Amino acid sequence: MKLSHLDQAGRARMVDVGDKPISVRTAVAAGAIRMSSDAFQLVADQTVAKGDVLAVSEVAGTLAAKRTAELIPLCHPLGLDHVEVEASLDPALPGVRIRAAVKAVGRTGVEMEALTAVSVGLLTVYDMVKSADAAMVIADVHLVEKKKVPLDI
Repeated sequence: MKLSHLDQAGRARMVDVGDKPISVRTAVAAGAIRMSSDAFQLVADQTVAKGDVLAVSEVAGTLAAKRTAELIPLCHPLGLDHVEVEASLDPALPGVRIRAAVKAVGRTGVEMEALTAVSVGLLTVYDMVKSADAAMVIADVHLVEKKKVPLDI
């Protein structure tokens, strides 16, 4: 299998997408963070000292999606048309689930932006709640779907 991010000498490189057709690209990613019942209750009651954990994690995820190319060396900088990050309480974990949906019109996909949004959102939850539970576990960060729809011009 040939990896597209390696040149003929095996060096890492950014893929040239200049000849690819422009299309509408979407991606959805998700993940979760498990925490103690006590920490979960603090988040649910919005009594964490650093503020509203769900709201801050959503904003952090949105900002991260927009800066993905600065964080992942071989990603293309993209003009994102839409980023939606939703953090929700899940008592069954107990913990927080984060879902991110990203959309752009361009020549390359937005799955890395969706995955980055989820990852940074979850890291933000960890940062805000770590004083109540340093043993939280971030898990199951994954791509739910990605789509490419030809642009009708």
